[in-house]
Amino acid sequence: MQRCFTLTLAWHSRLLLRNKFASVRCHQSAAMSSLLINQPKYSWLKELGLSEDNLGVYNGSWGGSGEVITSYCPANNEPIARVTQATLAEYEDTVQKAREAWKVWADIPAPKRGEIVRQIGDALRKKIKVLGSLVSLEMGKIYVEGVGEVQEYVDVCDYAVGLSRMIGGPILPSERPGHALLEQWNPVGLVGIITAFNFPVAVYGWNNAIALTCGNVCLWKGAPTTPLTSVAVTKIVAEVLEQNNLPGAICSMTCGGADIGTAMAKDERVDLLSFTGSTHVGKLVAMMVQERFGRKLLELGGNNAIIVFEDADLNLVVPSAVFASVGTAGQRCTTTRRLMLHESVHDKVVERIAKAYKQVRIGDPWDPSTLYGPLHTKQAVEQYLAAIEQAKQQGGTIVCGGKVMDRPGNYVEPTIITGLPHNAPIVHTETFVPILYVLKFKTEEEAFAWNNEVKQGLSSSIFTKDMGRVFRWMGPKGSDCGIVNVNIPTSGAEIGGAFGGEKHTGGGRESGSDSWKQYMRRSTCTINYSKDLPLAQGIKFE
Repeated sequence: MQRCFTLTLAWHSRLLLRNKFASVRCHQSAAMSSLLINQPKYSWLKELGLSEDNLGVYNGSWGGSGEVITSYCPANNEPIARVTQATLAEYEDTVQKAREAWKVWADIPAPKRGEIVRQIGDALRKKIKVLGSLVSLEMGKIYVEGVGEVQEYVDVCDYAVGLSRMIGGPILPSERPGHALLEQWNPVGLVGIITAFNFPVAVYGWNNAIALTCGNVCLWKGAPTTPLTSVAVTKIVAEVLEQNNLPGAICSMTCGGADIGTAMAKDERVDLLSFTGSTHVGKLVAMMVQERFGRKLLELGGNNAIIVFEDADLNLVVPSAVFASVGTAGQRCTTTRRLMLHESVHDKVVERIAKAYKQVRIGDPWDPSTLYGPLHTKQAVEQYLAAIEQAKQQGGTIVCGGKVMDRPGNYVEPTIITGLPHNAPIVHTETFVPILYVLKFKTEEEAFAWNNEVKQGLSSSIFTKDMGRVFRWMGPKGSDCGIVNVNIPTSGAEIGGAFGGEKHTGGGRESGSDSWKQYMRRSTCTINYSKDLPLAQGIKFE
């Protein structure tokens, strides 16, 4: 009887165990089938080398054994696919491999490095539509903006190719006979790049293309909420390096959270850390880098203003203000958050912009006809609602918008608020959502002062036909921002100019002009080709 009971118990145990495993397999199968990547509509994701589970570390080979995170689509909050992040041990291994790769990369002549960057640009061109679709799916920006963002990376690759034959310092007049005085520019070494969710391709591209041309290797940590984009871009770049028999660790990647970011900020082997993100986190990063006397390049927040004077062409003002405030659902660092209107045109402009807002096509970001998509996360929706409530409490009037939309995903109504004083606390707060605060001013001096009174100093613009005002705006008593525009919006910067801002925006400059200098170290070299030893300033030491 005991034996029979034991056999029966064993049989039941095996049956329960078998049922348990069957249940686990069933749940896993259901979880896999629920991922967007497994749905026929999104099969194009596999063209980028993505799968249900993706490794989030690249240093010449793919790996990752840290936390497994799921990437979600902001338009419906459905899971796309999973990525395994880096551990600190894998970060350590990646840094070591990147430093070794630099020894190879730094010996390659700059024009030949430029050729590799050219090939990266061409590889991106071939995948521009599918990669732009991924940006749209994972970040939430509309499809044309997703493709445009990849195009920025392509464009800066083209720029960097030309730069590879132009980098150099001047030969300066020496006051001593038989001497040459010149500047020598050398790569800093390892450039750490931490990027934000709102431009998961372009910001890396600005840094990567210029840094590579200058002779540096790169270590990238993308935003934790856009890991698939980081993986897809790295696969494209890695293939180019491998085809040229170069170490893949030249362009390394470690997906991760704050632990990896902190490690990069504190790591003396990271010769330059480029950080794009919020002012709050940027300040913490800056302090960690400064503590080790490291180099930093900060691209932080912006509380950007458009100023419209009484002589402005309103046919330029209205589309500019709408594009700059609604584009990317208010999630650009250059988004217009303050619209300052001269009292003589205030009511007319508000009426026209409100009418335009109501005509903005809202929908799935990958639908080509959509002009406005979702916010990136549920937390951003909460921030939107909190800002609306604060604006009401501080005396603001909602002209249009102000509500969460009743549809799947993180959609909110683009919002216009009037009636607030220029120095209201909420007006001085950069809320990364589509809320436009409209302010009424009387004089030029007043408007310029209001533009400059916020802590950030990224982008600014005036609309006027008065050329004297234009040059006052650009001059020492005008805008204190890094981007100072006239008759165009605050957003939509070109890659040929240096991009960045002042004050709490961080002071960094990326992309064009002489931004390349931030990725190099300068040496002043004096060469004595005579047989004498004259000292500077005519000093005699005999």
